[in-house]
Parts: sequence; structure tokens; C-alpha cells
Amino acid sequence: MDFVLASHNRRKIAELEAILRTFAPDQTKFRLLSLEDIGVTEEIAEGGATFEENAIIKASVPASRGYWGIADDSGLCVDALDGEPGIWSARYASINNFDAGLSADGNNNMLLLQKLKDVPLEQRTAKFVCVIAVCPPLGKADPITVRGECPGIILEAPRGTEGFGYDPLFYYEPAGKTFAELTADEKNEVSHRARALTELKEMKIIK
Repeated sequence: MDFVLASHNRRKIAELEAILRTFAPDQTKFRLLSLEDIGVTEEIAEGGATFEENAIIKASVPASRGYWGIADDSGLCVDALDGEPGIWSARYASINNFDAGLSADGNNNMLLLQKLKDVPLEQRTAKFVCVIAVCPPLGKADPITVRGECPGIILEAPRGTEGFGYDPLFYYEPAGKTFAELTADEKNEVSHRARALTELKEMKIIK
């Protein structure tokens, strides 16, 4: 059975694949493909208003070509900012016309720090959210979505060099580290993405 991970983000794909492969010790029973593997090179427009809608939009692309489509939509929701950046997490700086001359991740992090500059640490509660959608090929059944959340605190300065996105600012209290200070294996055990995939595992779609 072929599953297509509907993303062009190589780091996100690596995280998803590492966790998905723990579901099926017999690797001969399924293949994990990328969008490039099936000839999809363009970016998929995410016009949904929720994580669920965006995940389904992305997973529907490979499903329309006869594959099982798997996609996630994830982001950071900060309580003091009424849930921002939310579904706009990856484009937070660009939609706010903010450019600090850094990478996309760097600009996003810098904007977040600026918006929280007057918020005390104890009020910087946040959560990472991940919704994973699975779309059966050719509309043979309704899409399935699962959701995972991981609570944390947004620090006043970045820490760590691993991970991506907002990981250097996201402090995970049980580990006493930011996501960027965790190894990939450590993060894959506790992250929002891991929690969503655990829900997916219980459905036994991949086995």
C-alpha cells in the first residue's frame, strides 16, 4: 500500500516518516512517498480556516491521484495573543509585513518575541497543535482527522539548535528544555505531531 506524505517541508516529512515507520515493523507492507515522487512539485494552497480544513486540503491532492494521502497542518497557539499565530504559523511574519532580515523561521520568531515583549513569563503559555488528515484514494471514503496538542511556555530568548520553526522558543516543562534542545528522538516521543500520530496508530490504518 502506498501512502503519500503531502508536504514539501523536508524536516516535517522526516519527523512524520520517523514516527510512522514505528507503526509497522514490517516495512514491506507499505511505502511512504513524497509529493515529488508522484510528480507534484507546486505548493498546495492552504485556504482553510482551521488546522483540520488545511490538513484535508493537502491530503486530498495525492488522494485525487489514486494514493492514500497523509498530511498535517500544525502551528503554535499562544494564549496571550488569542491563539496567534495559529494556522498562520509558517507565514506569520510575511502576512504581518515583518522582515528582520532573517530566515523565514527567524523572522517568525522575532515577530513573536516582539508581540510578547510586555508579557511576563508566567503568562506566556502556549501549545503546539498538529492535525493529521488521511484521505483514502479517489474519494472512496471520507477523510479522517486526528489532533495532537503539546503545552509549553514561550521563552524570552531562543535556546537550542535542533528542530525548526518555533522550537527554540517553546519550553517543554516536563523535559526542562525547549524543543530545540531535545534530540530528534526525544522530540518525536512527546511532540504534538507524535501525539496526533499516536491517535492515528490506534485506528490501525497503517499496519
